[in-house]
Formats: sequence, structure tokens, C-alpha cells
Amino acid sequence: MSASGKPRRRTASAVSGAIAAALAVAALPAVTAQAAEAHPRSAATAVAPSVPSRYADQKLDWRPCEGDPSLECATMTVPRDWHHPDAGPDITIAVSRHKAGDPAKRRGVLMMAAGGPGGKGLLRPGGFAKASPSVAAVYDVVSFDQRGVGRSTHAVCQTADEFPSFMAGDSRDRSPAAIQGTLDRSRKFVNDCQERSGGLLPYLTTEQTARDMDLFRALLGAPKISYYGASYATTVGAYYATLFPRRVERAVLDSNIDFGSTMERWMTGQPKSFQRRFDEDFLPWLAKYDSVYHYGRTAAEAKANWERQRAALHDHPLTVGSAVLDPNMFDAGTSSAIYKTSYFPALAGALAALDHWDDATPQEKGLVGQLFGQHPDPGFFAEYFSVTCNDTPWNRDLDQWIARSAKDTVNLPLLGARELTYASVCAFWPRSGAPEVKVTGAGLPATLMVNSTHDPATYYEGALRAHRALRGSRLVTVTGDGDHGQYQSGNACVDGTVDAYLLDGKLPARDTTCAAKPLPVPAGAAG
Repeated sequence: MSASGKPRRRTASAVSGAIAAALAVAALPAVTAQAAEAHPRSAATAVAPSVPSRYADQKLDWRPCEGDPSLECATMTVPRDWHHPDAGPDITIAVSRHKAGDPAKRRGVLMMAAGGPGGKGLLRPGGFAKASPSVAAVYDVVSFDQRGVGRSTHAVCQTADEFPSFMAGDSRDRSPAAIQGTLDRSRKFVNDCQERSGGLLPYLTTEQTARDMDLFRALLGAPKISYYGASYATTVGAYYATLFPRRVERAVLDSNIDFGSTMERWMTGQPKSFQRRFDEDFLPWLAKYDSVYHYGRTAAEAKANWERQRAALHDHPLTVGSAVLDPNMFDAGTSSAIYKTSYFPALAGALAALDHWDDATPQEKGLVGQLFGQHPDPGFFAEYFSVTCNDTPWNRDLDQWIARSAKDTVNLPLLGARELTYASVCAFWPRSGAPEVKVTGAGLPATLMVNSTHDPATYYEGALRAHRALRGSRLVTVTGDGDHGQYQSGNACVDGTVDAYLLDGKLPARDTTCAAKPLPVPAGAAG
């Protein structure tokens, strides 16, 4: 079944541990359209009251962190709503720290947040410290599980048994029955979230999280913090810096959401950027190594083979472990694995294995299971939709979404086919009272931003808008590259620039560029 007609050759690449982690974001939303309603919230309402003493005077009870003995963990109590701290029950935030390796040279606190939204940040300082020991030597690296997720008070929408039905099927099906089914599943998801989250949902916003962060800073006894955040965590950092600019010493924002605008506008470009990454980066790489994968000698042949496999899964879904590999799972696994070029060999190996599934080796089938057979954590999506739908306004006109998604399904199908699924969740979501946070950079020290030109999730066009919104920032553009999350990913130019800033405060005099690191060469490739 190889597109080139050559004899099949069994190939299986070792699966990077990061692949499994990336599957958590495999089903990120298709896209969204420009907000159609006026923003009803005033930026003035973003001013929080003073912190009540019951929160400001608490002590963090640090203990060894379950899951990483190099870290200490504690639990912090915060109000459910920072704007009305006496209304409703308190919630808890799980926090962590990796103490500076060289206390004599300690220069302060470096706070991190997780991406998503929906990622867990609690254990991240351990990995960060191992990847950047020089930075970890002089900073206490700290992080947390954002309100709504992980070991913090979290939202509940659907169980692990219920959630797969939300993602199942073939979103390219544009029949009236299929469209109605999509809307029904989205409405059910929203209703389940409201019924099972105990009134927590309206308070799961980036603005509330930024205020949690500032309490954490105060309890650490740090007059200022430095910050590193990638992906959605760039929005967390930008909001914090906007609300508390004089409490920021240095900030690095890596792979930037268009945080100067709405979540909806940012996601408008995602189908185009994911399709660009797939068509212009992955498929040419796959065709270059046709001698290894036998998937097509040209990008066009490889794409035709991928489409043939997807069509076959529509008619005959494949059981992979305990999961059903259908077209939507195929799309999700593919879109997840193009986040980084280091994942390309694993994706190519899994596609090649599907091309001769009946006689695939156990190793090859395991690879397919890693790439295409894992449903994302429903807890991730409970947080994801809470923040995405709450932070900024959404177009609630379903007729417009149906029409738009039909066009994107045809023209930008990798993510465009899922547009209606995600947009309809936010269309059904209860309206949020979250205050508007307008990012400007006022009062903030110069911030370092990093973005690749072909990043599929935090696309470059949006990063440029974010850069313009954050006055005084410096942007490092990684040319010829599409990796999501640039720091600590093997690019010496990026790592050197970020380290020089965090360690010595050295910023580029102006916006600058770094070249891409070399593309991976699969085992068995000629030359």
C-alpha cells in the first residue's frame, strides 16, 4: 500500500517521551472567527482589591513533592474570585519550587506557568533545572498547577469513559445529521461542565490566575519575579506583567499567543498555520526519506497517501490498544506530532506502519498506539474550554460557524474540520464576567520574546501582533523553523540569547534572528 509502489519496509522510530506529552494538546481547537460582539467588560474592573490578611499571612508548608523528589511542594489558599474574596468558598493552588543550586549566587525567583490552557505546571521546575543548570543555579525556579487543573482545585466536565465520544468520528462529514450531532455533543459537554464543577467555571480565567501568581510571589518573600512561559503561558505572563509591571524583573515569552487580542482572533489563524506546517515542512521531509518510509517520493504523493489512509479509517476504524483510531484521532495525532521536528521520525514511522498494519511488528504497533491511540485527558479540556471561553468574548452565531467551518474543512482540513466542534463549545458556554486586560507593556522592563516562523499553534503572524502590543519587547525570530517551544530545544542561538538575558540582563539591541537547528535524519537514511 505504499504510495510509491516500492516494497514495504518496516520502520519504527523510537518514541520520544515528549510525544506522549504532546498528545495532550493533540486536539487543540480548529479555529475561531473574529469576535462578533462588543466586549462588555471594562479594563477598569481589572483592578483587584487589597489582599485580605487570611491569604496574605498564610505560610507555605514546603514538603518533598510527590512525583519529583528534587522539588518541594506546598498548597496555597486563594479566593475563588479575587474581585469578591468574601463570596463563595476558597480554592487551593498547588505550588512547587526548585531551590537555587548555588545559594551564594542566588539572584531571585524565576516563575513558570504551563501552556494549554490545561497543562500542569507543578512538576515543570525539575525538568527546567536539568535543561538549564546555569539558570537553576542562581534562581529558585517555581511553578504551580493553574486554578482549575491538576492538584489545584479543578474543574470536572466528563469522565475518561465519556470524553472519547466528544472527539470521535469524522469531522469532515458535513451532512445535516453530522452537524447536528456535533452541536449536540458540544452542548452536552458544556452542560456537564456546569453541573459537575460546583460553580467554579466563571473564575477559571487568566486574569484570576495572574492574581494567584502575585500572592505566590508575596508568600515567597520576593519583591519581584522573573518569568518564563511558553505557548498559552505567554498570555499568563503578559497578563501578569500588565497587572503588576513593577513586580517583574525579567520575562521570557516563548512561542506567543496573540495576547493583545481575543482568544478567538488568535485561533482564527490556526487552521492555516497547522496546514502550512504539515504541507510545507513535514510532507517534504517525509518525501525526502522515501527510501526509509516508502510513503511517497514527493510531498504531493505523501499527502495523497495520508488522505487515502484517513479515508480508509472513515470506512473501517482501527482498534489500537483500547482506543478506536478513526479519522478524528488520525487528524489529532498528526497535528500533535508536527509541533516539533524531533517528532517527525515517530510520525513517519507510525504512518508507515499503518501502511502494512496486518504484518506490522509489535514495536510498530506500539508506535501507532503512542501517536494515534491515546485520548487527551478530559481534565485538560475542562480547563482548556473554561479559560478559552471565559477570557474574551466569542461569536455565538452558530449559522456563521457552520458556514465558516464548511470552508475551512475544504481548504484547511487538518484543523479546519474540527472548527465547529470547538467553536460551538464556546458558543454554548455561559457568558463570562472576566474583566478585559489590555496588554501594553506600560511600566514594564524590556521583555524577550521568541517565535519560529512556521509554528503551527502559536503562529508567527499572531506573535508579531503580540510583539507590537507589548511595547519595548525584543523579538527573536527563528527562521526556517516551525518548532513550538524554542528554548531548551537544542537551538544554541536561542538558548544563548535567553540565558544571557536571564543570567546577566543582556538583551539584543533590537529584534534579531536565529537560524533553525538541523532537521532530524532518520535511522537507515542514505548518506
